[in-house]
Amino acid sequence: MTPAPPPKPPCPLVLVTGPSGAGRSTAINVLEDLGFEAIDNLPMSFLPRLLDGHGAERPLALGIDVRNRDFSTRALIEVIDSGAFAPPGVMQVLYLDCQPEILLRRFSETRRRHPLSPADSPEVGIAQEMDLLGPIRARSDIMVDTSTMSPNDLRAELARWFAPEGAGRLAISVQSFSYKRGLPRGMDMVFDCRFLSNPHWIDALRGLDGRAPEVRAHVEADPRLAAFLGRLGALLDLVLPAHETEGKAYLAIGLGCTGGQHRSVAVAEMLTARLAEQGWPVSIRHREIERREPGSDRS
Repeated sequence: MTPAPPPKPPCPLVLVTGPSGAGRSTAINVLEDLGFEAIDNLPMSFLPRLLDGHGAERPLALGIDVRNRDFSTRALIEVIDSGAFAPPGVMQVLYLDCQPEILLRRFSETRRRHPLSPADSPEVGIAQEMDLLGPIRARSDIMVDTSTMSPNDLRAELARWFAPEGAGRLAISVQSFSYKRGLPRGMDMVFDCRFLSNPHWIDALRGLDGRAPEVRAHVEADPRLAAFLGRLGALLDLVLPAHETEGKAYLAIGLGCTGGQHRSVAVAEMLTARLAEQGWPVSIRHREIERREPGSDRS
């Protein structure tokens, strides 16, 4: 008689919480990228019903904070402490911490209202929330202080904690930008494309961007481009596998030009295509095109 196969171990269950502005939404997105089923802002009254049916097919990440409908510190503590919804060691509380002054600066920069003090200073809401979440913070299994972290740093830290053993390759982000607006945050490597022939000075190309075939052809016609891409490709062929071997989960590459409209965009597109052909997980973003407003300088 063939013995029955051993039961599958239960999949991880992660409760993601912390003060507003500390990076909870970013963390939920990262965990989703790592294979978790991610649910954010679930009403607290639904939580026991959802956890009662938690199976072993896929890990689950739940985003919970004071914005959740009928949020209650006591109810969340009961879920954490009761042990009724997950075997020991399966449920983890990920608490994203942050210094109050950093939270205040983030709310000021984004001009967002704090959910606990929509008509008052964010400083009032931050203090109230810190007090409210204190007992949950004390029960956290993993605490990550995001005060000095960029989103890329947080992604790498969470991948270190939650990525399956050996899962996935080094994830690469390629971003074009304008030096006029400064370097993007969180870049690991930055390359200057301002030495290439500038399509801005061609009337027919000025209103286009580096994704247009005409602009790409103009940039490719510069004899220096092939040598630049060849050397850049050789450098990345050396360092990307080394970063992956060292356990780095995420690497951001910036390509800049004067206005972030033509040369950096075209080169970013070419580099992204090369990395994708090599099998690297790669994403692309064009910062100035995303934020461009009608009538702005697009050189």
